[in-house]
Amino acid sequence: MQVILPDKTLVTRPGDPVPIAAILTDLGILPASVIVLKNGMLVPEDVTASGDDEVRIIRIAHGG
Repeated sequence: MQVILPDKTLVTRPGDPVPIAAILTDLGILPASVIVLKNGMLVPEDVTASGDDEVRIIRIAHGG
């Protein structure tokens, strides 16, 4: 599985099924600070990624 970080760094992870939330935790990324695309589709953090999936993590700005 390919994970593209907010800084465009590419990380290759094993293809074992894993929830998006676990990927974010492993990378030290707060789920509330990003949106995640899996194979180009916006997904919630409880979706599982595996195998040949491409996971793109995009940092969002929020506040007042």
